[in-house]
Amino acid sequence: MEWDKYRRLCCIVIFGMTISSTAVAQGNCGNLNEGYGPFDYRTQKHELKIVEGAHFLPFVENLSRGNTSTTPGGDIDYTLRASPNHHRALLAMMKLSSKEKRDKPIGARYTIACWLDRAERFAPDDAMVKTIYGTFLLQKGKADEGVKKLEEALVMAGDNANIHYNLGLAYVDLKDYDKALASAHKAYQLGFPLPGLRNKLERVGQWRDLPPKVVATDEAPAKPSEATEPEAGKKAD
Repeated sequence: MEWDKYRRLCCIVIFGMTISSTAVAQGNCGNLNEGYGPFDYRTQKHELKIVEGAHFLPFVENLSRGNTSTTPGGDIDYTLRASPNHHRALLAMMKLSSKEKRDKPIGARYTIACWLDRAERFAPDDAMVKTIYGTFLLQKGKADEGVKKLEEALVMAGDNANIHYNLGLAYVDLKDYDKALASAHKAYQLGFPLPGLRNKLERVGQWRDLPPKVVATDEAPAKPSEATEPEAGKKAD
């Protein structure tokens, strides 16, 4: 599953501010209708076969080289313009940014922040986009903003080990250790394999194991002795 590979406005003033902010984001990060598509990565994978077959081949995704571009960034750029919420392409672009140490990878027309903004504008109900966005914000040292995105993802996705784990890391950064521990317990209960969150909590003396579960038995509770109370109208000896 995609999760294995890689949780509103009341007044006219706030509404106006939101529209203004969105307009600025669109101006800085481009129009979503820039050519072929756009297609939703979750529901229109058939339409994306043509795009992926030409621009998001395995060697592009692993950043070895481009296919129709001289750099992998150019092909990933095309993929994300055709499908702004393409989860794997978003992750690949982030890895390329880290590899090149550039906010805007070679061959890409937007920064990573812009690609994530475009993905969220295109698919505001996509929990994986929120998770990727939250993780990016954590990497940039913006723990408060990262927590907000991850909490939104958790609401959308329900219990998810990956989101709980990343939330736990964010809460550690904020020194909110009670929430970090609760997120860690949930992540590990759901089968998350990496020990990093537990290790971080142990280093600051905040890790505690969950108490053992009480095992239910089929035995009926013992009945109170019938001789403990005297019968009505009779005196006890």
